[in-house]
Amino acid sequence: MEKTTRPGPSRRLHNKPNVAERRRKLRKRLTPAEATLWRSLKNAKLDGRKFRRQHSVGPFILDFYCVEEWLAVELDGQVHRDEAAEAYDAKRSAYLKKAGIKVIRFENFLIFDEMEYVLERIKSYFGWKGGGVS
Repeated sequence: MEKTTRPGPSRRLHNKPNVAERRRKLRKRLTPAEATLWRSLKNAKLDGRKFRRQHSVGPFILDFYCVEEWLAVELDGQVHRDEAAEAYDAKRSAYLKKAGIKVIRFENFLIFDEMEYVLERIKSYFGWKGGGVS
């Protein structure tokens, strides 16, 4: 049986050894919003999809990443509300888009105030490569 793969980034882009220690530190120090969302994503709790936290792609570390869906979930707090951070986020999103990864973003307050909305919105992107939400 011939194995087919999705187009997109090679494994060499993912979890490079040179950022392993930084990823490990970030996993140990999740923000309150990240820790809360992680409780709903870990162990394939969301429609059976496995998410990774603090997963790196190229030079960037993603808050959450679903390999099966090529989907990154990013949480934005106060630190993302200045011009430099917005420019960095735009550069990062463009890089990930070129790598075939869809990025969706949520403000931290939504994790605490509207968790069901956040989870439904994430699920709405499942299958995006095949014509789901754009």
